[in-house]
Amino acid sequence: MSKTRKILIAVSSLVLVFSLFSVGRTLLRDYAEQQKIEELTKVWEEGSDKGGGDAFPSFLSNKANEQVMLPEFRDLYERNSDIVGWLKVDGTRIEYPVMQNPQDAEYYLNHDFDKNENKGGLPFLDEHSRANSSDILLIHGHHMKSGWMFKDLMKYKNESFYKEHATFQFSTLYEKEEYEIVAVIQSQVYRKSDDVFKYYQIGNVSTAAEFDSYVQNIKKLALYDTGVTAQYGDKLIVLSTCEYSTENGRLAVVARKR
Repeated sequence: MSKTRKILIAVSSLVLVFSLFSVGRTLLRDYAEQQKIEELTKVWEEGSDKGGGDAFPSFLSNKANEQVMLPEFRDLYERNSDIVGWLKVDGTRIEYPVMQNPQDAEYYLNHDFDKNENKGGLPFLDEHSRANSSDILLIHGHHMKSGWMFKDLMKYKNESFYKEHATFQFSTLYEKEEYEIVAVIQSQVYRKSDDVFKYYQIGNVSTAAEFDSYVQNIKKLALYDTGVTAQYGDKLIVLSTCEYSTENGRLAVVARKR
């Protein structure tokens, strides 16, 4: 066997070992993330079972007549007060806490619920949204190859899936809410100088005219007609994730509170 062939075999072996190691590390990381999410879901469900239909005073205020926090959130909020809601979309693996860090808008892009660095992160509320007061809640989430976070939003590209899953649940700390889907859109993140509708610029939407214009532009981008629309006074949720068929592509599911 020639020296060159020996070197090639050695290099190929090293590449194979490295590839297997990388795959194994990724699988272990994905498994650990899955276990953490399942543990959080269990805490959420146990809080609901223990609380029944009752609630307890909000940790945010002890004034009389203030809203009270749902029992599902009690243990989770004590563990991390950055939690602002819980999102569940039937027919998908999407069942997660929704986070918002007051100091760093993109903190949960790469941190888990216990504030450890984590590539998958968690769904998080846009800096221009407030769970209990904003007309539009923009929630960002990764499109993970493993299938976790917001990858399953891709199912909504198919109208048949939408027809069977036209609503989803989002609970704030104080209220259980159901949303019906207005539109599923494909768009992208544009340059600041591009004169085009940017669905993610919700900070510019405050008046009735701006809200109606926002909804009209969303409907123009819709992949199919849901027969559902929204008007000023409605509360919207926009679930946004990466979409890889185009550069800087995004897919968003837009829904109104029922």
